[in-house]
Amino acid sequence: MLRPSWPAPAGVGAAFSTRRGGVSAAPYDSFNLRPPGLRGDALDAPEAVFENQRRFAAALGARPVYLDQVHGAEVVRLRGDEPEHVFARADASVSTAVGVACTVLVADCLPVLLCTADGRGVGAAHAGWRGLAGGVVEACATALCEATGAAPGELLAWLGPCIGPRSFEVGQDVVEAFGGDPAAEPDADAPALFRPRLRADGQRRWLADLTALARARLAAFGVVQVSGGSWCTVEDGSRFFSFRRDRITGRMAAAVWRRG
Repeated sequence: MLRPSWPAPAGVGAAFSTRRGGVSAAPYDSFNLRPPGLRGDALDAPEAVFENQRRFAAALGARPVYLDQVHGAEVVRLRGDEPEHVFARADASVSTAVGVACTVLVADCLPVLLCTADGRGVGAAHAGWRGLAGGVVEACATALCEATGAAPGELLAWLGPCIGPRSFEVGQDVVEAFGGDPAAEPDADAPALFRPRLRADGQRRWLADLTALARARLAAFGVVQVSGGSWCTVEDGSRFFSFRRDRITGRMAAAVWRRG
């Protein structure tokens, strides 16, 4: 389990699960948290997932609320009375309730955790490139500000493990989704959000920096206190699940909650 190193107040808890410490068999070994009730094929044994989820909740000391994530920008507000095994179709959540963990599942996509500087509210966003380009981080931050009355500059953010800039090869469509010009040469004085890469077969591709793209989005929104973002899920197979690396694999969870 990773515990974020960020300047969150004492009343806010946060955690990120690794693939270690569970009971699932390969290829989901071993701490797969993806709920069996979600859509998809080649799913893990339900009894293993439920035991993993029980262990995760016990480690948090809070109730994780999982979502049916669709790579969009929908945000739900959690109030603590959500029924179990019913999953809102959204890619972010916020809450001001105590003991309710805003939770997102990832296996290469970027988890973004948010809280207010005074601990009045928390939020979590699932930011793959589609959701990030579609504004899921801004939508989550906006919902958190509306729920607490905080200004963007009063928010803190933590970026969790995701596919890193040496592994995230993308096409022209991704560059254009972020308003980039695929024909432009990289600016030596600017952060390398996309670095051109020529394949052996002559195809032009780009290496994308998902965490740098998220930092740019947060900065534009007014969130200046941003931590984390130094892990690559693809490169560290002993600690992290990776869909791009393994295709059939488990899911990790990032969670943030208000303590009692």
